Amino acid sequence: MIWENNNDIRLIECANEKRTIQRHLNECREERRPYVFVTNTMTVKTLRRLLVPVSMLEEETYKAEICTYLARKTGAHIILLQANDYGSHARQNVNRIVTHIRSVSERTGVEISYEVVLAKKDSFGLIREASERQRDFQHDLLILTASRDYGLDDILFGPPERKAIQRALVPVMLVNPREDLFSLCD
Repeated sequence: MIWENNNDIRLIECANEKRTIQRHLNECREERRPYVFVTNTMTVKTLRRLLVPVSMLEEETYKAEICTYLARKTGAHIILLQANDYGSHARQNVNRIVTHIRSVSERTGVEISYEVVLAKKDSFGLIREASERQRDFQHDLLILTASRDYGLDDILFGPPERKAIQRALVPVMLVNPREDLFSLCD
């Protein structure tokens, strides 16, 4: 079931089945606003902790606005899971997100709590680690960036976001890597 009456975030409620999830992922490929998957195997709770994996890809910074907005409105704590890469791109992306969090906090006067946790895996295994360590972080929402394009391995074996949705114990929010993203309003 897709809830279309919400203008800011698209909510997708579906069964935890590969084909069903993939069909909805395909439908949302051009979506400008964030979309949340809730399957029949997930537990929906009040937002207290948001898990935001941050890899080396530049589009990871698009999640800054969304996680900051959610944290400011709900009082949730943000956990930035930084990829353990050899280079500095993941660290730079985390620094950009932290700068955004601090500037919004100063501008609005609302304290936004966050922490940066260094992952055990690199950018290529980050989504898998976030899925496997769900009990460690005890988060209530997982915020991921959707794949830019589906490669041959994504077509044959499934994209990483589908696997994360299937393994997730809590709802998963996806943000498409687009430069003309929908901006949340106050």
